[in-house]
Amino acid sequence: MRVNGESGNLISIRDRGLLYGDGVFRTLLVSEGQALHWPLHYQKLQHDCAALGITCPDFACLSAELAGLLAEHPDAVYKIIVTRGLAQRGYAPSPDSTPTPVWDVLPLPDYPASRILQGATLQLCQLRLGHQPRLAGIKHLNRLENVLAAAECTAADEGLLLDSLGNVIEGTRSNVFLVSRGRLITPALNLCGVAGVQRDRIMDYALRIGMVVEVREVGLDELLAADEVFLSNSVFGLWPVARLEQRRWTDFKVALRLRAALGGAS
Repeated sequence: MRVNGESGNLISIRDRGLLYGDGVFRTLLVSEGQALHWPLHYQKLQHDCAALGITCPDFACLSAELAGLLAEHPDAVYKIIVTRGLAQRGYAPSPDSTPTPVWDVLPLPDYPASRILQGATLQLCQLRLGHQPRLAGIKHLNRLENVLAAAECTAADEGLLLDSLGNVIEGTRSNVFLVSRGRLITPALNLCGVAGVQRDRIMDYALRIGMVVEVREVGLDELLAADEVFLSNSVFGLWPVARLEQRRWTDFKVALRLRAALGGAS
């Protein structure tokens, strides 16, 4: 790990990231010493920092820190965290706070190949996501909704989250797509949810190959009636979905084509 550019794993108990979840993060895959799509992750990090009024560390500075970790950890999951920094008493942030950048390095997860070849299983979470447009799309450190949802969805590979209106939003750690009559559809994230880098890459590629891409409200009934459903994130890449509740899917044609084109887990 690196904290404020220095090797170590200690952070002040007065850091606002610890006290209030006042910060953002992004997770990326590192393979054979290459940080996959790091500029795209930085763009998201910069956007999320701006949305919270946090000064994002410079790209060159974070890239230099990243480069220093790659030789020692050439195959791993990296998390870049930026908190607002040290706090005074009270919720209101100080205008002169200095952000705290943290790099965390974690082992690659050992996901079974069956989740690609045979599809992953989804479980509908009972927890419903609340609406907060100012935080929608942002990967902020307040992830208690996801924590509680993941704790209840242990009987499947991933949990499916709806919002308070019953619309499909995302997985507990992934974005959701469905394929219906040749169209690629993904839920709008203007009220809640996290907009991932892999989500953007999938939509960009689908548009390039001439697919119709729709970003809009998606109901659970529409998802259950879809020709295909798949999940994405930057660590496992893309997983077709084989089962949600009593619904089964066996045709993963579009999902596997997109996964192959985008380089699998990337």
